[in-house]
Amino acid sequence: MKCLYAAVILALLGCFAGCASINPYKIAEKNVNNAKNLRVGMTKAEVLTLMGEPVKDESFNQPDVWYYYHDCNWLDGFITREECFPLVFKNGTLIGWGNRFYNHWHLQNKDRIPEVEVPPAENKGK
Repeated sequence: MKCLYAAVILALLGCFAGCASINPYKIAEKNVNNAKNLRVGMTKAEVLTLMGEPVKDESFNQPDVWYYYHDCNWLDGFITREECFPLVFKNGTLIGWGNRFYNHWHLQNKDRIPEVEVPPAENKGK
């Protein structure tokens, strides 16, 4: 019986340790602190070394616009564009970051940027 209790306690500790490693507040804090060292002209490889991998598997990602999580609005497991800040690259080189820069850049280049295609919502009424 003692072995069963020990196994349950170890499993719970492992779960809590795993949850702590994906704490959204810690990820956001790390990204914000790392972003203080970004510099215009950095290569994608240099940014990856500094910042780590950008947010993956989101429809708003583009090859030359990377998003990093910086703000936890909801603890629902989804990451929205509003919870991230963008980094913009041109020819593999960082040209700017942040929402203000992205919005200005996007307005200037809207004719040259392909729109992200979002799949249509399923009709649940059928």
